[in-house]
Amino acid sequence: MSQVVTYYFTPVSPWSYLGHERLLAVAAKRGATIEPRLMDLGKVFPVSGGLPLPKRSPQRQAYRLVELDRWSKFLGIPLNIHPKFFPANGDLAAGWILAAGESDQAKALALAGAIGRALWCEERDIADEATLRTLAEGLGLDAGALSGRAPQMSARYAELTKEAIDRGVFGAPSYVVDGEIFWGQDRMDFVARKLAK
Repeated sequence: MSQVVTYYFTPVSPWSYLGHERLLAVAAKRGATIEPRLMDLGKVFPVSGGLPLPKRSPQRQAYRLVELDRWSKFLGIPLNIHPKFFPANGDLAAGWILAAGESDQAKALALAGAIGRALWCEERDIADEATLRTLAEGLGLDAGALSGRAPQMSARYAELTKEAIDRGVFGAPSYVVDGEIFWGQDRMDFVARKLAK
């Protein structure tokens, strides 16, 4: 039986974007299964001591930009640290990913990757249904079906957010392997080591 990586993330996180394709590669190399879990950080932060970006100190906000640029260059992953459509509401995109995951988790992960690129690299509005339709169709997904199902995903989204809180997850992305939490895309080496055991 393959190992499982439970992947807690939000479509609007640049860190989730930077780690997404690497997570898929690590899991594929180790023969692990990824279970995507969308979460609303707006609900997670208040119970975990985190602050939304606008409420963080100027020093932390400035350093975040330095780190994003640093990691983008180090990984060779294009990222605009000041994207046109940020801050963005990720709820609609989360609903589309959850709807895609009802029938195919791999397609859900592909859509999540496309949404991350759209926001952080391609200057596209992921809160706009037309953008999500284009992204889904580009992956061969039934955009009409996803559009119809996405609004019905709010209960599942809330359930997964509560699950994240109950498991002690406090930031995105977080990866859980055998009950052990790894927070941040910069912990990917530790995830790989865990899967190698």
